[in-house]
Amino acid sequence: MKSGNIRLITLILLSLSIAVLVSGCDKTQKENFTFATEYQAVFLDNGQVFFGRLDKGGSDHPRLTEVYYIGQQPSPDGKQVVNILLKRGNEWHGPESMYLTKSHIVMIEPVSPTSRVADLIKELKAKPPESK
Repeated sequence: MKSGNIRLITLILLSLSIAVLVSGCDKTQKENFTFATEYQAVFLDNGQVFFGRLDKGGSDHPRLTEVYYIGQQPSPDGKQVVNILLKRGNEWHGPESMYLTKSHIVMIEPVSPTSRVADLIKELKAKPPESK
């Protein structure tokens, strides 16, 4: 084999090795990205939005704990419907967390500690737990 061919093969192998290393590092970094805020808003492709603590946001199945969502209930006078924040977990199966499918996540945003959602979460956490 000529010296030029050996150099070309070496260069190709080195390039492939670097590409594999970089993609491996990138995957780890994506799976473990974090937010500086306590809670995150996860928007799904079906229009649902969940608020909670996101773990492994860039993985194929990120986990959301301490989950809240927007529900609706009639106003006290019954003339309109109002949006309220509900804590997930009071359903019959009592879920403590959610595993989401990455392909259905449209967007993830931090929930500001001074936002209305953060205030509502604090209010819900301050209430005594409902009896089952």
